[in-house]
Amino acid sequence: MSCSAKRDPNGTWHIQYRWTDWTGTKKKSQKRGFKTKKEAEEWYAHFILQQTSDPTMTLNDFWEIYKADMEKRLRKTTMKQKEYVMKDKVLPYFGNTPINAITAPMIRKWQGEMIDKGFKPTYLKTINNQLSSILNYAVRFYELRSNPCHKAGSMGKGKADERPYWTLEEFQKFSDAIIDKRDSWMAFQILFWTGMRIGELLALQVKDVNFEDETIRVDESLTRLDGEDLITAPKTESSVRVITIHKELQDEIREYISTLYRPKPGTRLFAGRTKSFFEHEMERGIKLSGVKKITVHCTRHSHASMLVQMGFSPIEIAKRLGHGKVTTTIETYCHQSRDAQEKIADRLGKVDRGEEDGV
Repeated sequence: MSCSAKRDPNGTWHIQYRWTDWTGTKKKSQKRGFKTKKEAEEWYAHFILQQTSDPTMTLNDFWEIYKADMEKRLRKTTMKQKEYVMKDKVLPYFGNTPINAITAPMIRKWQGEMIDKGFKPTYLKTINNQLSSILNYAVRFYELRSNPCHKAGSMGKGKADERPYWTLEEFQKFSDAIIDKRDSWMAFQILFWTGMRIGELLALQVKDVNFEDETIRVDESLTRLDGEDLITAPKTESSVRVITIHKELQDEIREYISTLYRPKPGTRLFAGRTKSFFEHEMERGIKLSGVKKITVHCTRHSHASMLVQMGFSPIEIAKRLGHGKVTTTIETYCHQSRDAQEKIADRLGKVDRGEEDGV
């Protein structure tokens, strides 16, 4: 397979190319009208991918083509999660089936088996989305007539039920229980009082803490992938942010940094620690303190819920948490405060009784 991109007198580009289609037939052709040489070459690269596959190939084979393309476009962690779901939940069932032979009844049967395994509704939705995603890709680029997932319908649900969170009193009980391990104690103080994600915490360096401005800058995230630490940009563009911190937390962080061995600007605050370590520390603290069980990520929900109850606006909370859309903040947190709902009812009662003015 070869190609040659050339510029035409009118300023656009055309590309001449030879290829062998999936039947083994050698062909030659050209395509015009590209704005740049890069655009022409990218079109050719995608065209070749199209010619090496057809809707009669098995999902196992098509997955390799899909993966080769998406690995260039998705974050490594996202691709790793997608690969796990496909290999563990989708390919064992559909892998040897030609993609144009996958039907809605087959998908409904597979969904039933997944549901019977007792997975959480949000995870069921994730599994279904992976199959639907690869078949959408086949429809868009490889002439599959339609996506049978659309006819089969989805399973699970996209959003979790009301997220558990700690009150300040519960957090303080937990905090007292783990005070014997200084780095664990400090990590959970930062998580609870800033609402940052665990990956953002693990990536924090000394230089990210600005004591003069009373802020922490979040611009990286750390995850452990295949036994190695992987530093990436945060979850979304909006996740790059500066979080203000109160004086008491500043003092605790300053003291903690002073205990690190020869700290430099690039020294990670929690070097050597992992998400798994803090998950075990949370389990230990919950057992010792007797507070209700939540996950490490739920410290973020705890922070947001506290801000809601303190009366901060969704816009202010969204900016602090690094949400790309305010609607995410509203839908996730602004409906779950039972105390807030009770306050509304109490205020309305006072208006009804004439104890307080309405509008």
